[in-house]
Amino acid sequence: MLLRELQALLARINDAAVAQDVCDYLITDRAQLGRWHAPSAASETPEALLVAEQDGALDMGLYLDPALLARLADSAPLAHLDDDNLEDFCTALEGVSHFNCVAWCAARGWSVSLLGLEMQAEIDKYAAAVLLAGTQRGGELVRGLHGRLFERIRFRDDLDAALRGMYLQANRYAARFCRRLEDRFLKRRAARVPEMLGELRRFYRLGDAGKLRAIEAA
Repeated sequence: MLLRELQALLARINDAAVAQDVCDYLITDRAQLGRWHAPSAASETPEALLVAEQDGALDMGLYLDPALLARLADSAPLAHLDDDNLEDFCTALEGVSHFNCVAWCAARGWSVSLLGLEMQAEIDKYAAAVLLAGTQRGGELVRGLHGRLFERIRFRDDLDAALRGMYLQANRYAARFCRRLEDRFLKRRAARVPEMLGELRRFYRLGDAGKLRAIEAA
């Protein structure tokens, strides 16, 4: 299944595999989503990670809209990532990124904030898209990808000011980090992918505060 392949892709990028199979936690029934988190169901969001902590245990579920999954199954973004399926690809990958990050941090007893989750997901989307698109159609989609992901953005109309501000902050931090990746490792005659992966893996292990400090110091 595509989600399992996305999970494996992120595990390779960040060298951060998790024991949990994301497909075992997948929810595609919006009515079921509504029983657990009514605001997400009411907003008609195509992706939502549900997390509940009780008695030292962590329960998770990842909702993805079935129409989204059907479109991705038809468009095969892992083989043919393009402008038509990029948004759907990023939506699904964001959900898997959230799932992996929470599971990976929980296994180490680390906390992770909503800002940290959103920022890491933005970086994961960029890294995954760059690696896939760089091997397809002569890397055509890579050109201008940073602008597509970080500048041509839109938010749901029902977001309150606090959430909108948090998403904007996550976008700005991730855009800054990914621009540095692009300048250091991709804007040369030959892309330096192993070095870029090394930087991504070091960053992944910094924790929320360390990631923000690393970006601000650059």
